[in-house]
Amino acid sequence: MSIAAPFADLTLDAIWRAAERIAPYAHRTPVLRSHSIDAQIGAQLYFKCENFQRIGAFKFRGACNAVFALSDVEAARGVATHSSGNHAAALALAARLRGIAAHVVMPHNTIRVKIDSVRRLGATLIFCEATQAARTQTLAEVIDATGAVEIHPFAHPQVIAGQGTAALELLREVGRLDALVAPISGGGLLAGTAIAARGLCADIDIVGAEPSGADDAARSFASGVLQGNTHTDTISDGLRADLGAPNFAILRAAHTRILTVTDAQTLSALRLIYERLKIVVEPSCATALAAITKHPTFFAARRVGVILSGGNVDLDSLRWPEPSSL
Repeated sequence: MSIAAPFADLTLDAIWRAAERIAPYAHRTPVLRSHSIDAQIGAQLYFKCENFQRIGAFKFRGACNAVFALSDVEAARGVATHSSGNHAAALALAARLRGIAAHVVMPHNTIRVKIDSVRRLGATLIFCEATQAARTQTLAEVIDATGAVEIHPFAHPQVIAGQGTAALELLREVGRLDALVAPISGGGLLAGTAIAARGLCADIDIVGAEPSGADDAARSFASGVLQGNTHTDTISDGLRADLGAPNFAILRAAHTRILTVTDAQTLSALRLIYERLKIVVEPSCATALAAITKHPTFFAARRVGVILSGGNVDLDSLRWPEPSSL
């Protein structure tokens, strides 16, 4: 699968331009270490904490870059997207900062904390059924009615470039890494990560962590043909979207490795992050550490970057597994 324009123009230079564009608005997030986790894995792990980003997730980087890359004529039309939560809040905030309207299509089963965040930021909310087809169709109807510019949550060149700034910051701070791990769903974060990381470290391993209950990326890489999910069953609510076609092409070109994890493994990693790093993250983001703990030999004795993608936890629904179920 070749990389089609305008995605073929996504290079390290595009990531640098995105970093400059979002600098007045986005946080430069911290990098944390845990000597006890390092000892447990047998590797040096560098946690890029995007849970401290604005709206509590890396998604603000991409949405901000996309919104501020619009011309004044385009921006005046407003923006629209579909999202299960973090991109929705990110776009709502970016639109508010630019002073334009935002329309957001959300599945009806989106967790309450993310719905409340989008409402608080002033976007117009439209709910739909919890399927990719329903999200796409409802968004098309919204755009037709409003004339808004679509800012796709992951299959958008400026979104991908913006997401890549997290890896750019990480590598500039800690230096060369042997591998970089991030969650994968639609693939915006991991595609941007791959472009930035490979631009700075040509031989770095790019690894996507995916829940086994939404494993379209793993199946796509195994078959060489883009696959979809007919049904998802995972606690990682932010990782239920299908992998985007341009994202798949970018990640295949980067020789990305996909590692799947169970929900029990994700919850075990989530608890480890809470206990050792003392920070709040959401289950979707813990898949990255879960993939490392599941495959310690692949990461042993290596310098590994870990992008902790977000911290918007629905505390009312979170349940810790019993030790015997891990």
